[in-house]
Amino acid sequence: MIYICDVCGWEYNEDEGFPELEIEPGTSFDELPDDFECPHCAVGKESFSPEE
Repeated sequence: MIYICDVCGWEYNEDEGFPELEIEPGTSFDELPDDFECPHCAVGKESFSPEE
């Protein structure tokens, strides 16, 4: 699944993870740390929505 930042449009793809922050491929959005922030605009997880 892909989650999109509501503020800037950055996408987190669970299949790809985010190696720049040592987040392994296959890591679900729910498994991200509670303090995860968008790497582009620094908003929290609550500002992401699943792609429809």
